[in-house]
Amino acid sequence: MTHRDIPGSVVEQYASAVLQKDAEALLSLYDDEARIFDLWSAWSYEGKAAWRVAIGEWFGSLGDERVRVEFDDVRSIVAEDLATVVATISYCEIGGDGTDGRSMENRLTWVLRRLDGSWRIVHEHTSAPVDAETGTATLERSRTE
Repeated sequence: MTHRDIPGSVVEQYASAVLQKDAEALLSLYDDEARIFDLWSAWSYEGKAAWRVAIGEWFGSLGDERVRVEFDDVRSIVAEDLATVVATISYCEIGGDGTDGRSMENRLTWVLRRLDGSWRIVHEHTSAPVDAETGTATLERSRTE
């Protein structure tokens, strides 16, 4: 299955909302009771209200910068009203002058549920491998993998 087969084109909607720094469009992809295990800051975010605060802080920290999101190696399984998506997701800073800046990659897992005809993320988990000796997260994928 390709990412085009994912319910409601959630991948494209996510990338567009982040690029536009449109918190409401991004949050519309999440269920009110979503549980998010994000790579940064808090251990978990319980519900859309908590996630709204985190998204607001993220977008607010960007200033003139924007973020391009790209998904790679997307795999999904859709079964009636439940879907899973796993992918590598990259975030690339776009400076106010349009040039690319720093970037990072994460591993992503979503669980989506169809409610009233719309697909919503009910669980999100992002991660990165950690070097056992240094405790440092690896935020760039080896191209040999």
